Amino acid sequence: MPLSPPSRALSGPRRRTLLASAAGTVLLVGCSGGDGDSGTADDGPSAADRTRVRAARDSRELAAGYDAVLAAHPALARRLRPLRAEVVAHAAAFEEGTPAPSPSPSASPSPSATAAVPARATEALAGLALAERELADRRAEALLEVPGELARLLASAAAAGAAHAYLLADDGK
Repeated sequence: MPLSPPSRALSGPRRRTLLASAAGTVLLVGCSGGDGDSGTADDGPSAADRTRVRAARDSRELAAGYDAVLAAHPALARRLRPLRAEVVAHAAAFEEGTPAPSPSPSASPSPSATAAVPARATEALAGLALAERELADRRAEALLEVPGELARLLASAAAAGAAHAYLLADDGK
């Protein structure tokens, strides 16, 4: 005797449909990059946004260091102004799309910052070279933790910072 289909009508989706849609939802959630750092207003800024803001702030602080050295050693202006201009350009690039504006790049150094600059120009240059090198190293480490375009920007700024450190340590040649 052949088996007949069930006599009762099924209401709602079948079990296979439910299982397939549940599996699809799990796959979509797993592939969405949801690492718990979505950057929504409830969660606060994303890791990339925090890195971008910090990089902009670091560049502004480095530019202020250049300003302090320039104020204390005006004879170094020809050598330092192009490097400072690149540091300010890095700050502007990092600030694109950040939530809050940073202080103006032309802000004059505070008297305490100028007082902290070594009296000898070679020591002041060595201090800038060290600051550039340390910042380049931090950026090189941070670029592993952020997405594509920001990672490329960090890598570019880190490479420029390493070049600046080399030029600053070049004993005036």
